[in-house]
Amino acid sequence: MLTPVNPVIEHYMYALAEQFDHPVLDEMEMFARENNFPIIGRLVGVSLEIYAKMIGARRVFEFGSGYGYSAYWFSRAVGPNGRVICTDSNPRNRGKAEQCLAAAGLWERVTFSTGYAQDVFGRTEGDFDVCYNDANKVGYPDIWLMARERIRPGGLYIADNVLWHGCVAAEDAADARPNWTKAIREHNRLISADTEFDSFINPTRDGVIVARRKMA
Repeated sequence: MLTPVNPVIEHYMYALAEQFDHPVLDEMEMFARENNFPIIGRLVGVSLEIYAKMIGARRVFEFGSGYGYSAYWFSRAVGPNGRVICTDSNPRNRGKAEQCLAAAGLWERVTFSTGYAQDVFGRTEGDFDVCYNDANKVGYPDIWLMARERIRPGGLYIADNVLWHGCVAAEDAADARPNWTKAIREHNRLISADTEFDSFINPTRDGVIVARRKMA
């Protein structure tokens, strides 16, 4: 397993992000630590908010929302008239998300559907400013192919865990689960080869790919 960013540097960057402190955010991060629940963490969260603000995002779709940690950042970015569409298969995560985001004054900006993310996406009409992917890793290539068709020109596709603890760069990588590394590699290859998008990987934490649909 490889650490993309030296922990000392990451600690320094984290200290600079203290301006984003909020009691609800602290509670959500403590819940993740106590329950060993994977979240993107504050550095990636800050970047999501900034990316969304940079393009004036008002409509965001999340493939895999957990208990709303990434939605916390996106809902801050879209403003009171924006909408973040969340998905998760566990009803308890929806309940925790409502508790936390309501306490932060952000729940009214969120639509949270319990179920399979791809199915919810298929039932949801319209295009999006941002499609964010943090779902089951084996589904990453298919989610990209679905999402890319409905991202407006100038909009963003963002996915977490695209370096997969360095496994994508290691010849003898062992999958945490069958075919996960293979799926993430294919996902990254498809995006980098897509001539309709500009893309790069931000190596913060476990790697976040950002792909921007080119303007016509």
